[in-house]
Amino acid sequence: MTDVPVTVEARGSDFARLARKINQAGLLDRRPLYYTVRLGLVGTAFVAGWVAFALVGDSWWTLLVAFVSAVTFAQVALVAHDLAHRQVFRNRRPSEIAGRTVGNLLIGMGYGWWTDKHTRHHANPNHEDHDPDVSPAVIVWSVEQAERVKGLPRFVARSQAWLFFPLLTLEGWHLHVASFKALAKGSMRHRALEGALLVLHFVWFFGLIFTVLPFGKALAFALVHQAVFGVYLGCTFAPNHKGMPILTKEDELDFLRKQVLTSRNVRGGWIVDVALGGLNYQIEHHLFPNMPTPNLRKAKPIVMAHCAELGVAYLESGLVSSYGQALRHLHEVGRPLREAGA
Repeated sequence: MTDVPVTVEARGSDFARLARKINQAGLLDRRPLYYTVRLGLVGTAFVAGWVAFALVGDSWWTLLVAFVSAVTFAQVALVAHDLAHRQVFRNRRPSEIAGRTVGNLLIGMGYGWWTDKHTRHHANPNHEDHDPDVSPAVIVWSVEQAERVKGLPRFVARSQAWLFFPLLTLEGWHLHVASFKALAKGSMRHRALEGALLVLHFVWFFGLIFTVLPFGKALAFALVHQAVFGVYLGCTFAPNHKGMPILTKEDELDFLRKQVLTSRNVRGGWIVDVALGGLNYQIEHHLFPNMPTPNLRKAKPIVMAHCAELGVAYLESGLVSSYGQALRHLHEVGRPLREAGA
């Protein structure tokens, strides 16, 4: 993908017509049975992981438990994502209570911080001025960003396609640090509660592993656990927008085109659906963020047909192909710096 402005005549009625089709199909209705089963399974897997940790005890086999437990942590994060979008509960209060419980307390990810960041991402996906997910903190996402950045991001940009997955091993720690840093902002609601739940998470997490394991094994457990957690989360989000057009203030897109043209779906069966938590239907999710996950698959043919009628490109790739597109984009972004010997 090239980072070129995409200017299209804004036609808000295009999305309105699609929304009527989706509503008529009942695809925005809650799915309480699905979420009861899903939360029950994820919760059971989460608890089972820690029971296995206690049973294995002082053994290097505990690193295998760390791997499996990290996978359940990521699944909990995907549940928190659905809660933040009010896919599970229609009202804010139960969504926030459940979101802070599974986010702050269980996995150490600040619900308030993440919800604010993710809301801004949904409002302006892949917009270099407004989407925090494409800010050049370490990785740079456009040639223009590569030309402006200095320090670590400039150094990383030269080889960022090769460094992308290794850097994801730090993503879990980044989520924790960013969650605590956000508490310093006066605009955050319920800061005391969020902070207390985050502290409780690390008390039980580190208290448990350092009680059961000697220092060396406990440290190894924490490192493996957080590395796998970060890579898994990164792998669920990387296929969705990375390598798609980066928008700037020069781009004039209506809501439907802004969401569709910057998003990529990932093909696959139920295994991909479970592994990515429904985020493989990224186009439908961005058009209808509060649509329950199991309805996204049903919405897909409706959205595809509507986009075909409008002549709007609808991109869908295989899982491996989507990673390839993202990595090729990152490699191209760093090319000017490599050629200049920066």
